[in-house]
Amino acid sequence: MSTIRGPVDVDDLGPTLMHEHVFVVNEEYRRNYPEHWDEQQRFDDAVTKLRALTDAGVRTIVDPTVLGLGRDVERVARINEQVDLHIVPATGLYTYRDLPFVFSLTGPGTMLGGEEPMTPLFVKDLTEGIAGTGIKAAFLKCAIEAHGLTEGVERVLHAVADAHAQTGAPITVHTHAESQQGLVVQRVFRERGVDLTKVVIGHSGDTTDLDYLERLIDAGSYVGMDRFGLDILLPFEQRVDTVARLCAKGYAERTVLAQDASCYIDWFPPGLPEQLQPRWNYTHIHDEVLPALRAQGVTEEDITTMLVDNPRRYFTPVA
Repeated sequence: MSTIRGPVDVDDLGPTLMHEHVFVVNEEYRRNYPEHWDEQQRFDDAVTKLRALTDAGVRTIVDPTVLGLGRDVERVARINEQVDLHIVPATGLYTYRDLPFVFSLTGPGTMLGGEEPMTPLFVKDLTEGIAGTGIKAAFLKCAIEAHGLTEGVERVLHAVADAHAQTGAPITVHTHAESQQGLVVQRVFRERGVDLTKVVIGHSGDTTDLDYLERLIDAGSYVGMDRFGLDILLPFEQRVDTVARLCAKGYAERTVLAQDASCYIDWFPPGLPEQLQPRWNYTHIHDEVLPALRAQGVTEEDITTMLVDNPRRYFTPVA
């Protein structure tokens, strides 16, 4: 499978966090207001934070940074040269409602019509490489939020589904758990012929609704318990308890873990995330979550299943 540093065997992924960003940056803003960005500072800070991950025992992070989130695989590659960590890149598009204007007038249902222009872009990223770098994406990423299945979101889901059909690449979806948008995603993907066993319903850990989570799992998908540290959305204790209850019901094999953290995200003023959400960092799972899960009776076997076995299965091509 593909990583920033090149192909690796899925058996070499090791302990894997399935939803972490290196940078989330508005590149247009950064380029036009460079006084708000210090490249060397951001580089050095990223190296330090990613090395802390490896020190904690993490071997791989899966980075779902795509169009709309400021993907720059060349920057990440330069950082990765300094850190012995597998970083798995993605392709796709991140929007909660509308498409970028570059896609809004062409494609199915638009003024100019024609074939969907997003799908071949995603396929190229997966099969040839991103931006002429030769670094290939290893999975697809899209999003649906509380706004639901808008026209723009539906087009992205369809484009991702079609790229999956052409390449077999697995899919990760940002979802809004409170409004149970994961079920909407599964319905759309099922209608489009997607293998739901190759789909992570991301941010499922923002809810304690076991009925909802079990419905997602029973349909075949992984549930992403992947926002540990974001206690403002759901407290630590409830996140841990929900994972422990899933494991007790035998659902560890369909559960993956992460924090949705980043070295730097420009959505907030500098320093504010650390102030408001001090647990929202790369090592929170290993520092606090895993000990808490063990204290609730989650076995080492289940922890290995969630951190090692499931990522390996997710990225293993279907025969």
